[in-house]
Amino acid sequence: MQIQYYKEPSRFLKREMEYKVFGHGGLPCLAFACEGGRFYDLEDHGMVAALAPLIESGQLQLFCADSIDGESWLGGGEGRQRSEMQERWFNYLTGELIPRVLQQNGGGHDKVLLLGCSLGAGHALNLYLRRPDLACGAVCLSGSYSAGDWFGDYSDDLTLRNSPLDYLPLLNADRLPRTPGSPLVLCCGRGPYEARFLASTRAMESALTARRMPAFVDYWGEDVTHDWPWWAKQAAYFLPQILKART
Repeated sequence: MQIQYYKEPSRFLKREMEYKVFGHGGLPCLAFACEGGRFYDLEDHGMVAALAPLIESGQLQLFCADSIDGESWLGGGEGRQRSEMQERWFNYLTGELIPRVLQQNGGGHDKVLLLGCSLGAGHALNLYLRRPDLACGAVCLSGSYSAGDWFGDYSDDLTLRNSPLDYLPLLNADRLPRTPGSPLVLCCGRGPYEARFLASTRAMESALTARRMPAFVDYWGEDVTHDWPWWAKQAAYFLPQILKART
């Protein structure tokens, strides 16, 4: 498997940001780890291995993003500073990283598939909803979809902008992603440590249904825990279906 590591400056974040690329071609997939995660977590915790058949066959090229969750969603400082950091990171993704992903992929794609776990699933869904011009689909596993889960009682215009459960009811119909070629998958287990994320997934399903947004929502068994081994299995289950549907 071809593996490449990058560390590049970001004008939005005023620092160097790292990411890792797995594979030589195929559909570009931008992936986010769970809360506080790093760009190497998907490799260290078996996600890359689970997707290896797709990557090595040239069907999928996986780009693993780094997070700054520790300064935003997980930070202990003043709320506005945290929400501004989250928005800067979002702008880094849309204005810097995704253009680099499409450039490095070199496959003629103008959109990326999104994949995320836990808070990373919230990041993926947020990107999918806010920038449908950049996303050709999203697979969101055990997601947290409300900024209130992390910012507590604090809220402002930027926490709203990054809280899909709160802003989806407010979006104009013409801003909703409805392209048949942009599938949305939400999945969550019903086992240990999933209760909070299961509730968020059910709430997101209801919000999507209310807006008549097509999505496939799947609830796995009571043995399915909030952890990497299950996310790897879920990704290996859903991504081949998305790739097959594109052919």
